[in-house]
Amino acid sequence: MITRRNIRVKIMQTLYSLETQENVKPGEAQKILQKHFDHSRQLLVYLLFFLTEIARYAEKDSARRSNKHLPSELDKNVNTKLAGNQLLWNILEHESFQQALKLDKPELTDHTELVRKLYLELRDTDEYKKYIAEASRDKKQEKEILEYIFNDFLLPHEAFESHLEEFFSNWNDDAEMMQKLVSGFLNKISAFNFQEIVSPDKAAFARDLLAAALDKKEVTLGMIRPKLKNWDADRIATLDMILMQMGVCEFLFFETIPPKVTINEYIDLAKDYSTPQSGQFVNGILDNIHKDLVLEDKMHKVNFKAS
Repeated sequence: MITRRNIRVKIMQTLYSLETQENVKPGEAQKILQKHFDHSRQLLVYLLFFLTEIARYAEKDSARRSNKHLPSELDKNVNTKLAGNQLLWNILEHESFQQALKLDKPELTDHTELVRKLYLELRDTDEYKKYIAEASRDKKQEKEILEYIFNDFLLPHEAFESHLEEFFSNWNDDAEMMQKLVSGFLNKISAFNFQEIVSPDKAAFARDLLAAALDKKEVTLGMIRPKLKNWDADRIATLDMILMQMGVCEFLFFETIPPKVTINEYIDLAKDYSTPQSGQFVNGILDNIHKDLVLEDKMHKVNFKAS
């Protein structure tokens, strides 16, 4: 499921969106955040849909070649083992996945020609040839070929990456997480629920962190601003301020998250999403605030709703 790091990214993006809006309606923040989560589900569903389309194309290739005006013996005997992959059909018959397909309609994306092109390339790989050379079906082998197609053939493929970047603006943010989610799904299909892309505990964390960042904005800014005396306020990136506010919220209101974990998380996010100097800047400010809270014996985390 979605990780806390990705939740932080989506809350950061939500808060940044709100900064650019003049009039924010009640409940707008949660709607924006939910839209980010929906985009992650849609991307996951599409990746699995594309994987199944590649695997099933063996049948289409067989039909196309056998219907030639003068089919050769090779055309008449295309190996369709991949299309009958047992794990593939477990995916296709997965009830939650079927519901997600109906909701997200990945088939509407312009993908047909790319599927054909990539399948023809896949057909020439040693891994594919080795797979179809075995007449028997083995559960481990069935899973390994799908893992190979996704992890080692599709993900590194420049055409596939460009395709994802064109249709999914969140691909670069979610790529690492998606690889883990797909691998987890292939390893334990029955336990996966596409209608619960965010687990209940992480959904609560997301709601509370977003609400705390909004409700306690003046409190967190009141702790950050005194630390900016040696910095030109006009040159501080908006994302840096948002990340520091989120970090201070975790210091104050999220008792299960150690301060060092919080600091390291926001250093990494600043490095990945803001300016080259942002990691060092965010580290310095959050570390100073944390030290002050400890010295003043104020590191008594409480739920922000009760503060």
